[in-house]
Amino acid sequence: MKKLLIIATGGTIASGEGKDGLTPSLTGEELLDCVPEVRQTCELSVLQLMNIDSTNMRPCHWGQIRDTIAEHYGEYDGFIVLHGTDTMAYTAAALSYMLQDSVKPIVLTGSQKSILHPYTDAKINLYQSILYALDDNSHDVVVVFNGKAIAGTRARKQRTRNMNGFESMNFPPLAYIQDSEIIRYLPERRPGSPGLRVYQEWNERIFVIKMTPLLTADIFRVIEPYYDALILEAFGIGGIPSLDDSFEKAIFDWVDSGKLLAITTQVPEDGCDLSVYQVGKKYSGRSGILETGTMTIEALIAKLAWILGQTRERAEVEALFYQTINYDRY
Repeated sequence: MKKLLIIATGGTIASGEGKDGLTPSLTGEELLDCVPEVRQTCELSVLQLMNIDSTNMRPCHWGQIRDTIAEHYGEYDGFIVLHGTDTMAYTAAALSYMLQDSVKPIVLTGSQKSILHPYTDAKINLYQSILYALDDNSHDVVVVFNGKAIAGTRARKQRTRNMNGFESMNFPPLAYIQDSEIIRYLPERRPGSPGLRVYQEWNERIFVIKMTPLLTADIFRVIEPYYDALILEAFGIGGIPSLDDSFEKAIFDWVDSGKLLAITTQVPEDGCDLSVYQVGKKYSGRSGILETGTMTIEALIAKLAWILGQTRERAEVEALFYQTINYDRY
């Protein structure tokens, strides 16, 4: 019988009503007691790592989850992280870079309603996560939610109330789960030897700016002392204002100083391509400016933090950035 480790971190799935609103209060063991049937599927162990609203999830907590999985990797056939939905996509992306080439599944799940709610989605999400983790073809970091298995670098919370809270952005789900059947459409990319690679080093000096008609190029000067990499959410397919040269000068000064700039789009679907319009083309192919394609903002933040934790050499940074990890690029 396979062995799975449930890592409980809190979130809506574990919340109860308090005087100030929903607050994580249930333990992982109590969550399993609400779905006693799942204990018959495999040997389940529970580790209560923390019990927080995922709004409070920080990189230090990602590190605790990473270290727990790495420490117990040889003891279990798979891992399920119970997590709040608000920052689940960030954690899934972070773990995708911290724990690479895992031949064992690392599944994140949660719910839009507390497991105590009479119409909760928590029970089916927990059951389907266990089902997916037990499948021999499952591996690497995934989010399982509402009948879909989504690569950890492709998940995004798209809805705040609907049970269908997560989408796989600009990439098909790895699988659909119907009743007790896992239906896969993509060919497997199972990691080979030597197996799990664990990364400890991390750079948190990453900043995100959303381009708006009110934004001025002065923002680059303001943040310059505090950040090593900037993600710029441009207009459309990659447009940056060019009525004067203020943004062009600020951007080129930024990368010429040794800092990184990743240009993405604020449009949720179809991705970024700097080569299409004049307002983006001047930035294409420039050293220090990373072209993000269809990557999610969550994956971009996590990948840059991981890369800059490994190296500051620009050629190495760019090589790592354009390397596909857990389906983040194609």
